[in-house]
Amino acid sequence: MRFAYLMCFISIWASAEDIRVVVWDEQQPRQKKAYENFLGNEISKHLKDKPGISVRSVKLDDPGKGMGQDVINECDVLIWWGHVRHHEITPEDCAPIIQRIVGGKMAFIPLHSAHWSTPFMEAMNQRTRIDAAKRYPRNSDSPKVVFDFVPPTGRISPAANSIVTPAYLAMKRHRVATTVRVDLPNCCFPAWRNDGKPSSIETMLPAHPIAKGLPNHWSIASSEMYAEPFHVPEPDEVIFKETFSEGE
Repeated sequence: MRFAYLMCFISIWASAEDIRVVVWDEQQPRQKKAYENFLGNEISKHLKDKPGISVRSVKLDDPGKGMGQDVINECDVLIWWGHVRHHEITPEDCAPIIQRIVGGKMAFIPLHSAHWSTPFMEAMNQRTRIDAAKRYPRNSDSPKVVFDFVPPTGRISPAANSIVTPAYLAMKRHRVATTVRVDLPNCCFPAWRNDGKPSSIETMLPAHPIAKGLPNHWSIASSEMYAEPFHVPEPDEVIFKETFSEGE
């Protein structure tokens, strides 16, 4: 599985001021088996020791679902972890997040099971709309192209032999594209295996800020396999590549 960051949505600022990091965690009881004080708090605790970073830990049960203006407007990097409570966050809740991401004011780092989190899905939808407009631009040759954006049917994993989303079907008249059906990204993958076996990571872009301090090759002792293809827009850059115990 490629750890892909779509760089039109991610930027890292270099300035004299601290980078303001918010760690958002849905906080559900099963987390406590591995992290007694919850995953988000553990990440925040680790980052607080790093120079040049100020950290705030929030959770779904906080006022405003941990996403109030006082949080989002004071955030440069949003780290997000969710797993079983994705449905409690609506697209409307995420609108301020997407606006800041697209505006280059905030980086967004979703963690593992957050592939189906509402902000990640909304960000991938927005990236797809941007890509569609570039792929089929309105111009003098095709001034009236109409897009039909079709969302996936719920959070349901795709079959291995299905189309890979996002997918485009352009219909043309007189050799000009007039209507484009765009199947929005499913944001999932055809197979997974939660067996806790180890995986190997290759750092593809060692100069990237996210990869700072990591070796070219490293391992995770216990992981969950996510198989390709990952139904998201084609990434601008792939920072890490993960290979699992059975070769996926």
